[in-house]
Amino acid sequence: MKIEQIYTGCLAEAAYYIESNGEAAIIDPLREVTPYLKKAAKDGAKIKYIFETHFHADFVSGHVDLSKQSGAEIIYGPTAQTDFDAHIATDGEIFKVGNLQITVLHTPGHTPESTTYLLKDESGEPYCIFTGDTLFIGDVGRPDLVQKGNQTMEDMASTLYDSLQTKILTLPDHILVYPAHGAGSACGKNMSKETFDTLGNQRKVNYALMAGSREDFVAQVTDGILPPPQYFAKNAAINKAGYESFDQVREKGMVPMDPVEFEFTAEQHGALIIDTRAPQDFAAGFIPTSINIGLNGQFAPWVGALITDLHQPLLLVVDEGKAEEAITRLSRVGYDQTIGFLDGGIAAWKSAGKETDQIHSVSASDFEKEMLSNPGTAIIDVRKPGEFESGHLVAGESRPLDYINDWTGELKRNEKYFIHCAGGYRSMIAASILKARGINEVVDVQGGYGAIRSTGLLRSDSCPETSSACSNG
Repeated sequence: MKIEQIYTGCLAEAAYYIESNGEAAIIDPLREVTPYLKKAAKDGAKIKYIFETHFHADFVSGHVDLSKQSGAEIIYGPTAQTDFDAHIATDGEIFKVGNLQITVLHTPGHTPESTTYLLKDESGEPYCIFTGDTLFIGDVGRPDLVQKGNQTMEDMASTLYDSLQTKILTLPDHILVYPAHGAGSACGKNMSKETFDTLGNQRKVNYALMAGSREDFVAQVTDGILPPPQYFAKNAAINKAGYESFDQVREKGMVPMDPVEFEFTAEQHGALIIDTRAPQDFAAGFIPTSINIGLNGQFAPWVGALITDLHQPLLLVVDEGKAEEAITRLSRVGYDQTIGFLDGGIAAWKSAGKETDQIHSVSASDFEKEMLSNPGTAIIDVRKPGEFESGHLVAGESRPLDYINDWTGELKRNEKYFIHCAGGYRSMIAASILKARGINEVVDVQGGYGAIRSTGLLRSDSCPETSSACSNG
């Protein structure tokens, strides 16, 4: 028996490869399916089943492509409806993979069709559960994404409570819990950095499993949930309906263009230019109106959160050899319209004598000097609300990057804004978007709040409780 967790940090997503006696199964595969095919070929195994725990909202699954290329059957849990061939399993249905048994446990609550798969080993003993977004390590799935009929978020949370109590918590403590996501995913609010655990330990440490009653559970899991990113519903729809082959998406995007062709294509197609370089490299010189979302961070989720049109033509500026990675990661969240990349990168653009723009970026110490000499200067903190509440500059204003499309219009075009996040990744995204939208005086604070904490600027987390200044934060 082989069970391999294939974890993708950018999405905080876990797919699973299972193999026994020449047969294999994949659970919740990513969009690009070659790695799964290679694993099976290396083991001399045939992929028999593709198990989906639910209609994923935060990424486009590779189930359709993988089924076509491997001949494997796609399995969904009860109530699922698809526009492609799939086996809709019944609650308690058993599938055999080599010498293993996988039992369907219908566990609605995160979504109506959410399903947990119980794997029994060669001796028929329960070994692990693949819980999808029903049960995470340290958390449970958010119940607000799909309300069935007239059901509310609270109704779905109550359904989730029943699923946990009657299906999952009846299982033995020693079995392993393998979820679909870890810390950093927007599918939950309190996920651990650990990506698997025993069920017994989760009973002791998972706040949701320790709730004393249904009412307590519903109150806890619905408290403090931020609105889902705008691309979630769109990705779920893609997963239900099917999609363009990833090979076609890659071929369409892997088109190198010289600066003249790149500029012409951008104008002709109304393409958005995404510069995927590191924040400070971008700040030093970039193509006017391009936006920076670096590959070295949560690239795909931020594209999904900020670019509202999945059909928007995209052109890429990448570091050498990074074009295919960028195209792949875009496709994972349904952005399939990459039409090319700048051959030779920004160096080629500059060598061609093309215009560049810059974003002023200052150290935390220089930022402190600026604030002391011009205390009325506007400071925008683009971290999430919870981060802001845990500590912020008293003079700072909370404007989360997640909602930049909502608050950009409230800014004054001729005013100067200092922008910071926690470490510098998100603030450069925000600064680039504002610059592209005509807010010319944007200044990025290098190192973000982590660096700002070393200055003497007044912060909410450093003020004495009696300080009146703290109440103004």
